[in-house]
Amino acid sequence: MTGHRVETVLLASRHADHPAPARSITRACREALDAPYSVGLTLAADAALAQRASLAADGPLAERGEALQINLGEGPCIQALRRHAPVFATDLDDPEVTRSWPVFAAQARAHGIRSVFTVPVVNGPGTAGQTGLVLSLYGDRPGRLSDADLETARAHAHAAELLLLSTLTPEEDEAAWGLLLPVDAVIHQATGMISYRHGLSTDQAVALLRAHAHLCDVDLTDLSFSVVHHGLRLPELAGPPSPENSGP
Repeated sequence: MTGHRVETVLLASRHADHPAPARSITRACREALDAPYSVGLTLAADAALAQRASLAADGPLAERGEALQINLGEGPCIQALRRHAPVFATDLDDPEVTRSWPVFAAQARAHGIRSVFTVPVVNGPGTAGQTGLVLSLYGDRPGRLSDADLETARAHAHAAELLLLSTLTPEEDEAAWGLLLPVDAVIHQATGMISYRHGLSTDQAVALLRAHAHLCDVDLTDLSFSVVHHGLRLPELAGPPSPENSGP
């Protein structure tokens, strides 16, 4: 066993018996960093975060940063999953840095987020349906991530993956939704209902839900709750007129 692997196992073991291990290791990561970053931890079953659970957020910027990426369907976390590599957004005011996700950057800046650094731990052979764990650092000022803080983030990301894997049972599917769905189950329920109502694919249903959330400036989870539990129906997609509304 390599030194890095030993370090990962030891780090994970310190949090294994915690009632909320993801939250515990996220907080530990934040405390171990040299710079004052907020830390978020996300599990995704696809690179678009259409199926995702936000496992933990520690610090004043992390919860909003995590929510913005799932609400908008764009951001450095998603880019990191697609690239299978870290994304270092050193300055959200720099259009060269944010050109792949300008809407996220603008809204993140409005909430005081000025830099984001994401460290993915991707499982699988590179297929679109693979599971990925992403640890994200949110800063309130621009600037590069130090080598020491990068290593700290990587160590805690791999330890979080080990904790997740040790929690699963053979009966659960590979994306661990049996364990994690209670966090964001209502989003997946709303996606299914919209897919059925509009005759859309799951990806199209997620896009419609996100578009409506963005248009109405509401959180995706709150909107999904209204769809599932309050019978909210999103505006119908443009299409051919219904017989009663068509002309002679």
